[in-house]
Amino acid sequence: MSNNIYPCLWFDGQAKAAAEFYCTVFNNSKITAENPMVVTFELDGKKFMGLNGGPMFKFNEAISFVVNCDTQEEIDHYWNKLTEGGEESMCGWLKDKFGVSWQIVPKIIGQLMSDPEKAAKVSAVLFKMRKLDINALVNA
Repeated sequence: MSNNIYPCLWFDGQAKAAAEFYCTVFNNSKITAENPMVVTFELDGKKFMGLNGGPMFKFNEAISFVVNCDTQEEIDHYWNKLTEGGEESMCGWLKDKFGVSWQIVPKIIGQLMSDPEKAAKVSAVLFKMRKLDINALVNA
């Protein structure tokens, strides 16, 4: 039995453009196969499929991809690249120019939120942010 589970992203004719864009954003990324209907690609070594399915379905925030970052520089990189032509949201969320939702978060967030007393302070700071600021969260 195969354990290969990977997402299929439904685009309106933009699957290859999206795959090419994402491969410029993430290291260890490449297009692995393509035809007029489907493009398969890897982002940071993880498999994805882009399908040119037409205009019937649109992306929404019910599904998002989480990018765990070690440093503020990583947060800045992913935030700046993925918001180009897209839109910022709150609490580290954004939509890229293809409508795909992403969460750009520091790896330390789980640790900060594990202490109930600290979590309330971190949450109060976090809920006011768009792009997350590690120092502000740590110092909350």
